[in-house]
Amino acid sequence: MMPLVLAFCLGFVAGLRMFTAPAAVLIARGTLWSIVFVIGALAEYVLDALPSTPSRTETRGLVGRIISGAFVGWLISTMHGGPGIPGAIAGIAGAMIGMYGGHAARMVAIARIGAYPAALTGDVIAIGLAALIVTR
Repeated sequence: MMPLVLAFCLGFVAGLRMFTAPAAVLIARGTLWSIVFVIGALAEYVLDALPSTPSRTETRGLVGRIISGAFVGWLISTMHGGPGIPGAIAGIAGAMIGMYGGHAARMVAIARIGAYPAALTGDVIAIGLAALIVTR
């Protein structure tokens, strides 16, 4: 049961920031691919704060987050001795909730504190959650 919970939670992070979740898992695994995903995550943080960046709920963002959620769900589940396919499904479910919930939270945050602080807050939350999850 715990591997599927971790998969869901890491999928949630993928819904918030597409590259943060795989970067965290790959760093925890100690693979060289982590460098690629860390660079992708850093680029995502910058691009995410730009006003010209499309919404995460549009097709490109939606598909990317679903793929990211499936990947990290499968990966974290198998790392903890759980099943791969159910882990991927849990990751997708988490990504969908993270994507739509994160979008709603960001809209509220933008109205209260502005676009740039809202983007930074989302980055910090995604990084913190990812670090917490992969260290469990």
